[in-house]
Amino acid sequence: MSTLSRFTLLFIFLSGTALAQSPGLGTRISESEIAAWDISILPDGTGLPAGSGSAAQGAPIFAQKCAFCHGEGGKGSPAGNQLVGGAPVSSAIETTKTIGNFWGYSTTVFDFIRRAMPFQQPRTLTDNEVYALTAYLLALNKIIGENEVMNAKTLPQVKMPNRDGFIIRFPEKI
Repeated sequence: MSTLSRFTLLFIFLSGTALAQSPGLGTRISESEIAAWDISILPDGTGLPAGSGSAAQGAPIFAQKCAFCHGEGGKGSPAGNQLVGGAPVSSAIETTKTIGNFWGYSTTVFDFIRRAMPFQQPRTLTDNEVYALTAYLLALNKIIGENEVMNAKTLPQVKMPNRDGFIIRFPEKI
């Protein structure tokens, strides 16, 4: 057997031993830990939690926790972040995209707020606060009436103005 063959066999043997060993970093994640982060909301409302909220309840929450970044009434701040209004997206690619002219599903608004807002403290809002903020933003965009209450039943029924502006990846989930 040549020296190269011996070296190759030795390398394979030692590599297999090294690969079988774990660096011992971290621990296995439990099912309950996974469930705490499994908060996805589908367009049909699957995954929406219990709770409810109205635009009137959402207005003071927005003023306290959202207006700093999104401006008064969601009209934008010097940094942008406009949530209300906007020209139809079909008018130009550069059009500012807002909840009122771009988002395809009301449940996506809920999901995004719940998952990522407020920016400096994501996932700190209660489900009732998220429903109230969602209702407030939908009402500001004149998608729902100011007195409508959003919850797991009513939110998926809201027809967004740009719902048909997307190619749906999983149409069977709608």
